[in-house]
Amino acid sequence: MPPKKAIQEKKALLGRPGNNLKIGIVGLPNVGKSSFFNVLSKTDLGIARNFPYATIDPEEARVPVPDPRFDWLCETYKPASRVPAHLTCIDIAGLTAGASTGAGLGNAFLSHVRAVDGIFQVVRAFDDAEVTHVEGDVDPIRDMEIISTELRLKDIEWVEKHLDGLKKTGRALGNTSLADKARKEEIATVEKIYKTLTVDNKDIRKADWTNKEVDVVNGLQLLTAKPVTYLVNLSERDYIRKKNKWLPKIKAWIDEHNPGDPLIPFSVALEERLEAMPEEEREEEQKKIGAVSALAKITTAGYSSLDLIRYFTCGPDEVRAWTIRRGTKAPQAAGVIHSDFENKFVCGEIMSYEDLREHGSESAVKAAGKLRQQGKPYEMQDGDIAYWKAGV
Repeated sequence: MPPKKAIQEKKALLGRPGNNLKIGIVGLPNVGKSSFFNVLSKTDLGIARNFPYATIDPEEARVPVPDPRFDWLCETYKPASRVPAHLTCIDIAGLTAGASTGAGLGNAFLSHVRAVDGIFQVVRAFDDAEVTHVEGDVDPIRDMEIISTELRLKDIEWVEKHLDGLKKTGRALGNTSLADKARKEEIATVEKIYKTLTVDNKDIRKADWTNKEVDVVNGLQLLTAKPVTYLVNLSERDYIRKKNKWLPKIKAWIDEHNPGDPLIPFSVALEERLEAMPEEEREEEQKKIGAVSALAKITTAGYSSLDLIRYFTCGPDEVRAWTIRRGTKAPQAAGVIHSDFENKFVCGEIMSYEDLREHGSESAVKAAGKLRQQGKPYEMQDGDIAYWKAGV
């Protein structure tokens, strides 16, 4: 008999399970966080001021995620209602050196970061005498070091307390019961987490974890386990000419300390100017200056960083994008619409967006044999178009 194929264990994701995930806008005071939040959300909820701690309580907005697939589906079905996918963004107060020990609004700030699932880290790389810098001068590398250090110090403090509590209760553990063995494994994992932060000097998201270890990491809700997208705020002039003295240094810092994290240059000054224009004028201006708004790219990067994907439901009444976490199975994806669809799940009729685009209509997709009936084990793919069948 041929040997059985080894079944590869599916890698567990860091972070909260679920599809209602949030991304927080983080940075030092006066780097453009609240102004960025306002142009991203098309609101004036963020309090942009030329002094630290203008933002105290976090503001929240749901930002539509641009998707040409969704636009094409709306053009094709011409529905009465159109509901795109959204990214929930939170404007968080500025962090300063010493936040991990409570300096400034440190404790409140870090609790707000703990409550989100990912981070947009806004880094200031523009000079402006009228916009003061809390550290006295513009130095993005120093600013990134401050945030990295403060988040890591808070995680170390949190893990030390947790490890201390585990060890106190672990002294009486034997080797016989499954519960005792599980507790010992948990202690070993927390010790590994502590070593990653203190000896290896690495953020938690940059270490390798087994699925069992991921469960422990997720239970701790660590700040450095959250995905980070670096947003470098440039002057309008630097953004248009795609040159800034700090950008190569910032990229080198990310490559050394957090390799793989996305870096997106943008300009709040330009985004504010474009936002104030009517749509036609905005398009003309972007052609004229030879640069485009970075907001769509930023929103898409934030959505992807949280391991979010979407599937679509389509018809004459509504075209809608439903947000789910990567790896979600069909019943749970159906449950995002209504719990009955998950509890009484029968099957899903699934076609891919690419197949519908290629063949032009649902009937043509069906005739080509590309409409599939999928059961409970099916893992949803980004861009699936689904019709759910549930029992009564």
